[in-house]
Amino acid sequence: MTLVQLEYLIAVDTYRQLTIAADKCFISQPALSMQLQKLEDELGAKLFDRSRQPVIPTEIGRAVIEQARIVVQESRRITDIVQQAKDEVAGDLRVGIIPTLAPYLLPLFLAPFLQNYPAIRLSVREVTTDMLLQLLKSEQLDVGIAVPPFSDGNLAERRLFYEEFVVYVSGQDVSPNKQYTLPDDIEPDQLWLLEEGHCMRSQIMNLCELRKRRVEWRNFQYQAGSIEALKRMVERYGGLTILPELAIVDLPTEQQAQIRRFAAPAPVREISLITQANYVKQPLIAALEAEIMRAVPGRMQQPVEAGHFFA
Repeated sequence: MTLVQLEYLIAVDTYRQLTIAADKCFISQPALSMQLQKLEDELGAKLFDRSRQPVIPTEIGRAVIEQARIVVQESRRITDIVQQAKDEVAGDLRVGIIPTLAPYLLPLFLAPFLQNYPAIRLSVREVTTDMLLQLLKSEQLDVGIAVPPFSDGNLAERRLFYEEFVVYVSGQDVSPNKQYTLPDDIEPDQLWLLEEGHCMRSQIMNLCELRKRRVEWRNFQYQAGSIEALKRMVERYGGLTILPELAIVDLPTEQQAQIRRFAAPAPVREISLITQANYVKQPLIAALEAEIMRAVPGRMQQPVEAGHFFA
């Protein structure tokens, strides 16, 4: 039994297709199949049911795969120990980030990060929270940038900053000095929302208590796939939407006038780094955290009083 064979085993479990797993491991499919067969012969047990597509682990295969993930991850600590001893920050870093954050946070820290850490090979993937958690568990991502809470005890969280929410209204709004309070000043039938699957949609529905209130929906409904689409709908068709603070940083002056702040205490969301609890690339994570914190305004790094979170 070798570490390479265990890595192939994990790849097949992750992708459930031998051809895809082989491609990800940079070997041919016959070579991968041969190594899996050798491993099964050595163990005297079938680890996958290859008669089904996609392939699935057998009962004993699931237990072996779970242990294989632990063994492979622990083996990677050796490289991590050596790099820390040499004070090196190098290697591959695969980052997942939620869509309501990616377009606004990435431009703030990406260029300095790449310049300051040229030995890190960074890849970034924009995914919803549910998918991000799945990719972390299957070790297809090293770290996620998302909004807690998370109920999985196998995940570790490093708090980054707090992002306030604001109301974005149509330019034809007739009450420019109005502050919004929670939740009665939000007219549900005038509110543009993200589509299902975005955690921010659920947060806004909870904030505005839409599940409890009778809503007279307009004769046209649209669930946007991005924050930028929400802004365009407000500008074109009126109504309002709720935006995270980083999404308004670069707004031109005329659009800044369309921002309405919530009366205190304003709702906020916490942004965190998420890894597996036994994640090994700590120097890389520390470098990522440091660059993000340098890029984010200091006032957003201060904790807020409990009970004001957008969750």
